Amino acid sequence: MGFEKFGKVGFVSETKAADFVNYLEQGKLMVTRCKKCGTVFSPPKMDCSECLSSEVEWVEVKGKGKLISYTILQFAPTGFEDDLPYTLGLVEFNGGLRIFGRLSKDIPPEELRVGLEVKPVAVKISPDRISYEFQKA
Repeated sequence: MGFEKFGKVGFVSETKAADFVNYLEQGKLMVTRCKKCGTVFSPPKMDCSECLSSEVEWVEVKGKGKLISYTILQFAPTGFEDDLPYTLGLVEFNGGLRIFGRLSKDIPPEELRVGLEVKPVAVKISPDRISYEFQKA
């Protein structure tokens, strides 16, 4: 339990990766890494799709990443209409890990560019919902 607290609209209440939300509540963005083959997963997976092992460990995403792509949404799926416009980005960290997520509304549109340094931050989006976003580093 606990995954229903992640994001704005929840579709899953139970998952083997529910600790993801517990870590966000501690201010940590976590991914999983397969102990056998080393593959890293974001979003987290508890079973490796590369070697089929279930031996995974949680790894914190720390430090700065670089924005490698982004888009500003003018239309949104159901449940996100009131957030428009908002920006989604793909951020690459050392070691090649790429994570997809929202960019903070505190980053002015004129400052958005490929190569912008950002950091992951856990954010409360309502009293009982949590997510993460990328803020300017």
